[in-house]
Amino acid sequence: MKKTILTAVSGLALITAVGVGSANADGHAVSACLITKTDTNPFFVKMKEGATAKAKELGVSLKSYAGKIDGDHQTQVAAIETCIADGAKGILLTASDTSSIVPAVQQARDAGLLVIALDTPLNPIDSADATFATDNFLAGELIGAWAAASLGSAAKDAKIGMLDLAVSQPTVGVLRDQGFLKGFGIELGDPNKWGDETDPRIVGNDVTAGNEEGGRKAMENLLAKDSGINVVYTINEPAAAGAYEALKAIGREGDVLIVSVDGGCPGVQNVADGVIGATSQQYPLLMASLGIEAIAAWAKDGTKPAPTPGKDFFDTGVALVTDKPASGVDSISVKEGMNRCWG
Repeated sequence: MKKTILTAVSGLALITAVGVGSANADGHAVSACLITKTDTNPFFVKMKEGATAKAKELGVSLKSYAGKIDGDHQTQVAAIETCIADGAKGILLTASDTSSIVPAVQQARDAGLLVIALDTPLNPIDSADATFATDNFLAGELIGAWAAASLGSAAKDAKIGMLDLAVSQPTVGVLRDQGFLKGFGIELGDPNKWGDETDPRIVGNDVTAGNEEGGRKAMENLLAKDSGINVVYTINEPAAAGAYEALKAIGREGDVLIVSVDGGCPGVQNVADGVIGATSQQYPLLMASLGIEAIAAWAKDGTKPAPTPGKDFFDTGVALVTDKPASGVDSISVKEGMNRCWG
């Protein structure tokens, strides 16, 4: 038997799917929470689908919460507190502020909940019991290496616009940004933050909130600084779509190389259409379904998930998607990317 309950909690988006059948050691049904940055970004929509499907399969009661926008830290804290009060066995979390969320996460762990970071590692990473994520540094490195190889000798004179996530510099944004720069061949400053590099090819950084409107505004800001930008790094595909619109408005859409990370079906289609040159595809459904499995195992016998050997997180994989392969950079075709995409 299952039932669906719709509830509003202090501005949180909440949908509860209850499945009866799985129980923990004391005989009570296992409950879990999924807390994402938003419920509109296709990446988090697919993550929720993966968690919901696996919860139904395993008979786990799942409550899903989301911030109103990317960066809505207080809503995520309130969601964690609600999950603790509700007696959840575990939380799957994509944190908006990866440092400020740590005290709330510790409160949950102290209460006996298993906390798993999805996609976005906490800072420090061991603040969560486990992390299931794309290797975000590698995702950035792949698009950076591809952009440099595609430009060839012109890479030495590139003018690069960096469209990041948020001024709080959550780990996912830092890792992708720094990976891109390393892949492009730019010397990093402090690899734990962005914006301190001294390479003159970097025109500047601006933030997008990970959405299309933010990407458009950030691109406009950087173009005002230097209208000759010819390479654009974007934190994700919605931001890339916004950057493209800003370039199109001034007739520059055909001579600027845009790269991104996500691998959703709309983003892969944008690669096919020439909006994005290449994107690093990640797999949110897998992250979430593995997370639910881990919470069920924790509830059953206290087993914690193990990281990928040689890494401090469980690597759910990444692949560069492009129909313009570059020498020395592994990639898959748009056709294959479409077969693997989500959203």
